[in-house]
Amino acid sequence: MIMVFQRIREDIRTIFAKDPAARSTLEVILCYPGLHALWAHRLARFLWDHHHFLLGRLASQTARFLTGIEIHPGATIGRRFFIDHGMGVVIGETAEIGDDVLIYKGVVLGGTSLEKKKRHPTVEDYVVIGTDATILGPVTLGRGAKIGAGSVVVRSVPPGATVVGVPGRIAGPECPSAGGTVLDHGNLPDPMLRVVSRLLDRQNRLEERLRMMEFSMPGPEAEKRKADLAKEEAVRDALRDVIDPEVGIDILDLGLIKDVEVRGGTAEINMVLTTQACPLVGYLTDQVKRRIEGIEGIDKVNVVVLDEPWNWERFVTQRGLLKEI
Repeated sequence: MIMVFQRIREDIRTIFAKDPAARSTLEVILCYPGLHALWAHRLARFLWDHHHFLLGRLASQTARFLTGIEIHPGATIGRRFFIDHGMGVVIGETAEIGDDVLIYKGVVLGGTSLEKKKRHPTVEDYVVIGTDATILGPVTLGRGAKIGAGSVVVRSVPPGATVVGVPGRIAGPECPSAGGTVLDHGNLPDPMLRVVSRLLDRQNRLEERLRMMEFSMPGPEAEKRKADLAKEEAVRDALRDVIDPEVGIDILDLGLIKDVEVRGGTAEINMVLTTQACPLVGYLTDQVKRRIEGIEGIDKVNVVVLDEPWNWERFVTQRGLLKEI
């Protein structure tokens, strides 16, 4: 009996340690459904271990009705386990949860097999699982791993790693000694943006090398092409003086210029706009022509408004924001 009260006190201390909203012991006892579900699970697990399977399931389903948290009586749960808020949490029969684990509302530790075998996740010590994350199958979340909100994990996660996305991808460093339970939900890394950033950097380097090769080509045609490339650079510099009055950013950085090509004395500018009915079409087209017609060697300017919408991603990448991620 003494052990029971010691565990109850430990459960209450765990909530105070992991939830700054907890103000009093009475409030914790009366108002925390995650705590109620955990206590009900211990009763259900006791009945399950003594082969009272129906009573165990009844205790589990009663707790589900009262708390919104479903924990199968066959699940194994360690010490200092805390379910914050808890509504919609589902923990399957063969799930194993270690010590000092923190999970948020909507988390699912689900199975992927119809066979009577280990089919639910194993969660090691100090793991944090964010809101509405789904962990499927007999995978293992290593010690100190952190799962971002809304992630779907179908593969094992190394100790100390941070996983985000659908399907879940490792976005943070592996650190086997990790023992903290801090998950900065508002500042999770994005592995896909990191890959895109690297690809864009590589593309820029390749384009620069290609431009240098074009400048170094021998022969009269090469000299003509060099002159066209020099005019192209002058055109791009001139376009930076054309400001979109709605946002106060030049149209080149804003991503409204898709392509610039100079052939002899003719410059062709391909533009994209936010909508085909953009009220600034005439204004921007006129400004582009005025700026480019003043460049030496440019006799004719063709501005083509393409039949495609302006792309926010193009704006982000051209502003170089992806490199900060």
